[in-house]
Amino acid sequence: MSKEFEIVREFETDASPEEVWQAVTTGTAAWLWPMEYEPREGGAAPFGGTITAWEPGKRLTARVEDVDGISQQTLNQLDHVIEPREGGGSWVRYVHSGIFVDDWDNQYDGAAKHNTFYIHTLGQYLRHFTGRAAVFSAADGSAAAGAPDALETAGRALGLADDAPAGTAVRVDLPGVGPVDAVVDYRDPYFIGLRTDTAMYRFFGRNHFGATVGVSVHDFAPGADAERTGQAWQSWLDGVYA
Repeated sequence: MSKEFEIVREFETDASPEEVWQAVTTGTAAWLWPMEYEPREGGAAPFGGTITAWEPGKRLTARVEDVDGISQQTLNQLDHVIEPREGGGSWVRYVHSGIFVDDWDNQYDGAAKHNTFYIHTLGQYLRHFTGRAAVFSAADGSAAAGAPDALETAGRALGLADDAPAGTAVRVDLPGVGPVDAVVDYRDPYFIGLRTDTAMYRFFGRNHFGATVGVSVHDFAPGADAERTGQAWQSWLDGVYA
């Protein structure tokens, strides 16, 4: 049964409205995945969408009807409102809305949790890597990565204690990189975020939503190689869930 949904997230950042605007329009590879927007109202947006509001430094709204490749959804809209904060920085309001047509509770739960993690990652980018371009890579685990405890398995393979909370400093051996110092910047039963001086690593417990554990890498290091990094993490996932 079709039903509308709306997910609202708000946050403050020391980044300027112009820096936030750059992050959500041209810098998406640094915190989400690479997306392109035609810079005008009525222009093309990702996934076959249309830009319905384009106010540089203030507002971006993109709307998609009959979402490509997603049979459970007939409308998807992302709205970003950016306002200058008194004394400097910005206040940001993000609204994800639309219509789910199948498995509504699970779809909404997954979207709400993912949005929280995505917006957290945007905040991390704005705080630690503002203005820096990133190379994006991603990989997904095999069917075995859909087990109920699959994200915990990934955490242990990274060398993380099950009770290591956000804010914990760790030493991890990362595929294609080697041993590095990192910070656990996000940790809950559904997601893990690791941040180093040159990259952000995002681990998605999509096993909780009918899919498999996946990882994305936002690499700010000079000479970062998306293909090599993606292959390294795919091999790691294949080994963890062999």
